[in-house]
Amino acid sequence: IKFACADCGSEMVRVPEVIDCWYDSGAMPFAQWGYPHKPGSAEKFQNSYPADFICEAIDQTRGWFYTLMTIGTLVFDQSSYKTVLCLGHILDKDGRKMSKHLGNVLEPMALMDQHGADAVRWFMLAAGSPWAARRVGHDAIQEVVRKTLLTYWNTISFMSLYARASEFELSQAPKQITRPIMDRWILSELQILIREVDKAYADFDSQTAGRLIATFIDDLSNWYVRRSRRRFWDGEKEALSTLYQCVETLTLLMAPMVPFITEHVWQELIRKVKPGTPISVHLADFPTSDTSAIDENLSRDVALARRLVELGRAARAQSQVKIRQPLSRALIAASGWSALNDELKAQIADELNVLNLDDISQTVGDLVDVTVKANFRSLGAKYGADVQAIAKAIANTNPTELVTKLRSSDELTLEYEGKKAAISIDDLVVTETPRSGWAVASHTGESVALDLALTEELIAQGIVREAVRAIQDARKAAGFDVSDRINLRWNSAAEFVTAIKAGSDHISSEVLALTFEHDPTLNESDEELGLTLSLSKAK
Repeated sequence: IKFACADCGSEMVRVPEVIDCWYDSGAMPFAQWGYPHKPGSAEKFQNSYPADFICEAIDQTRGWFYTLMTIGTLVFDQSSYKTVLCLGHILDKDGRKMSKHLGNVLEPMALMDQHGADAVRWFMLAAGSPWAARRVGHDAIQEVVRKTLLTYWNTISFMSLYARASEFELSQAPKQITRPIMDRWILSELQILIREVDKAYADFDSQTAGRLIATFIDDLSNWYVRRSRRRFWDGEKEALSTLYQCVETLTLLMAPMVPFITEHVWQELIRKVKPGTPISVHLADFPTSDTSAIDENLSRDVALARRLVELGRAARAQSQVKIRQPLSRALIAASGWSALNDELKAQIADELNVLNLDDISQTVGDLVDVTVKANFRSLGAKYGADVQAIAKAIANTNPTELVTKLRSSDELTLEYEGKKAAISIDDLVVTETPRSGWAVASHTGESVALDLALTEELIAQGIVREAVRAIQDARKAAGFDVSDRINLRWNSAAEFVTAIKAGSDHISSEVLALTFEHDPTLNESDEELGLTLSLSKAK
């Protein structure tokens, strides 16, 4: 503003004071409607104030977040938003803030072109804490795609393949009240998933929602589908309808975060199988949890079975005995083992490829040498300065008896210096060294011991399993469909011929071979067992 001085008449310039531009941003919740001056603005304002959710990067805290809250509270005595989320900054793969100066900026559109828009969305929404600084790089995005989105897609492909092979239609789904235990388990987990994901979305917690969904996808693919694979091979309608229900619901739950993949699945799978469904996944109702289908006890039992399988696999890895080599027995020590369903025990035996399972909770000392030490972190949190005295009392206790008692009960009372302490298995650091002929793996009070002794019969069974694996690989390499029957000629190293012939019925059933002919004229290969195969599709 130019003006003349009243005393000397010289021209002067004055810069007027301007209110902070953040005032305009802070006034947005009512100014955008012209409230209260614009006619008809009151209803729009009242329907939108306060906002449910506001989200920006951490550097907007002092500016926008504070200004919105301050102006809203001063004018309306109420903050203009209910929930706020401060996002962390985007860093490069080495942890440096992205900048044009450093040349480490990744353009969003280029990332989406390479990995897909849904992959980038899933990474930003579910693969980390939104409020923490995030390292973004091609490897990080590829990892979340591999672990979750690709597994989801492969499950969809698996279902499509076997539904087509068995000519499955949803109307064929059985209406029986009692389902197999694996169906009941995954459907119970599905209802838990709906409940928890709905809660996470309501709390604007995309990370928790993503973690829950990723866990369920792993459960569905790597346990339910894998453990039910033979049922799918046989075209069992109960298994196919159960998998379809899981896929449909999972697609609905994922749609807010991965809209394009889920829409494709909805159009190509859901709508084609289930007439009358909404024309888009984004127009369908969000699932609601059926609490009557939730079985917490079954969830606990299956979780125990899976932990024991992981321990058994660890014991296998230590012993370097291949999983395809059957073993005579595995001995189990775990709370709740004796009450475990027989069907789940059978699945553990099948997963570990052992013929028998027995309880070792009372005989662990016969298989391993046990040593125990105090878990100072756990005991210190409960007993403070007394932890040294308790540790001494633990050291003076028979370790085998102590571990055995704790595995059969939640805790026991330990006396020390005229006092008493309640000790649980988590208060101990247990080391179990297997004796000769056994492989043992333990964790948090649970143990699996594998008998490594191999008889001629067990070795022969291992040879048969290796042959099945080799033939299945050959079927896949030849491009045969899962339902194709084949004719098979084979030859192997001389020492394996007898075992393969003895197992011919089992092998033929597994690989869908109508003929299984030993042909000595085929030259031995360099593959394991010296196995040479000649396959043709049966007419």
